[in-house]
Amino acid sequence: MVYQSSRQSLTSDSSQRASWAEILRRQVVPILAWVGVALLLRWAVLEPRWIPSGSMLPNLQIQDRVLVEKVRSRLGMPLPLGTVVVFHAPQVLQEAGYDPNAALIKRVVGIPGDRVEVKGGQLWRNGLPVAQDWATEAPNYQMAPVTVPPESLLVMGDNRNSSLDSHLWGPLANSDVIGTAVFRYWPLARFGLIRTSPPATAPGPSD
Repeated sequence: MVYQSSRQSLTSDSSQRASWAEILRRQVVPILAWVGVALLLRWAVLEPRWIPSGSMLPNLQIQDRVLVEKVRSRLGMPLPLGTVVVFHAPQVLQEAGYDPNAALIKRVVGIPGDRVEVKGGQLWRNGLPVAQDWATEAPNYQMAPVTVPPESLLVMGDNRNSSLDSHLWGPLANSDVIGTAVFRYWPLARFGLIRTSPPATAPGPSD
C-alpha cells in the first residue's frame, strides 16, 4: 500500500513537471522569442522616436512620432539630399554641454564633395542657388562656403532660423547618424511617409 502510494506520488510529480514544461514550451518560449525579435528589430532595423523641438516645422511637428530606419546607415549606404536624419549630438555640442544621450533630427542639404553656403537669404549648392528648398522662410544669417568632407553630411532644419544645425557646428560625421526618419505614425491626422523630395516652390530672399 505504501509502495503504491509512493509510486502514485512520483507519477503525479512527473505529470506536473511535464505539464509545466509544456506550458513553458507553448507559451513562455514563443513570448520570449517575440521579445527577442522585437529588440533585434529595434536595435538594427526600426526604432520609434519623437520630435523634440520645432527645428523641422512645419513639416514635422513637436511631439510627432516617427519610425527611424537604421539599415542604410549601418551598412554605410549613401544618404541622398532631402533625407531626414536622426543623429547623436556631435562632439562639439557635447563639449558645449549638450546631452550626449539626446538625438537631433535635421534634413540633408549637402553630401560629400558638395560646396554649400548661405548668402543673401538663400541656400547655395555648388555655385547655384537651391531653387527648391525645404526652408519655411529665408534664412536671416550667412554661412561661409563649406565643402562637405568624405563620410560626412551637411544638415539643416526646415525651420531654418530656429535650428541648431550645420550652419553653426559644421558637417555631421556619418558615424553619428542613428538612422533616417521614414514614417510618421502619430498623430493619425498626419500618418504617412515622410517626404524627401523638395516642395515645388521655396521662399526667396524677399519672401
